[in-house]
Amino acid sequence: MLDAALRRVIGPPLDAAGRTLAAAGARADAVTLAGFAVGLAAIPLLATERYHLALVAIALNRLADGLDGAVARQRGPTDLGGYLDIVCDFLFYGAVVFGFVLAAPENRLPGAFLLLSFIGTGSSFLAFAAFAARRGLETSARGPKSLFYLGGLTEGSETIALFVVCCLFPGAFGVFAWIFTAACWLTTLSRAVTAWHRLRC
Repeated sequence: MLDAALRRVIGPPLDAAGRTLAAAGARADAVTLAGFAVGLAAIPLLATERYHLALVAIALNRLADGLDGAVARQRGPTDLGGYLDIVCDFLFYGAVVFGFVLAAPENRLPGAFLLLSFIGTGSSFLAFAAFAARRGLETSARGPKSLFYLGGLTEGSETIALFVVCCLFPGAFGVFAWIFTAACWLTTLSRAVTAWHRLRC
């Protein structure tokens, strides 16, 4: 929901940094994979309840996620780069929830249902993107992307906001997870309705 608006704010400084990194020889794929590796460090940090350090790992991962696209726009985007970006994003989102599940027994049920809801939002997003590509549908609402980005109530910005507040208030993870899960199912439903109207003929 907030991705498009946030893109207009953070896009220019990210693009400037991307130009600098590209000029220095950085490759977008390397930025993606480095950011993913840093993001995975959140799992043991969360599991051992070092929430503030986990928040740093999450923030660095998201910074890398913004920079890889900026570098790609300078060096030229590739299908492999787009593939790595989306796969690493979804695995990272699940990894953070997994870290919270490991941290406390009471996080298991809300965490498991949150992961289930991520399957709904992720599959509804990727399935529409696949058929949008077949039909030649395009959108630039969230900046230049390698695939069609179908919006919703819960997008990347909202997911990261969830992780931030859970790191700051880990004792309330269950409450935040249940609320976000409900929002995720609304997103999945809205995407299914959009797909029904745009793909049925």
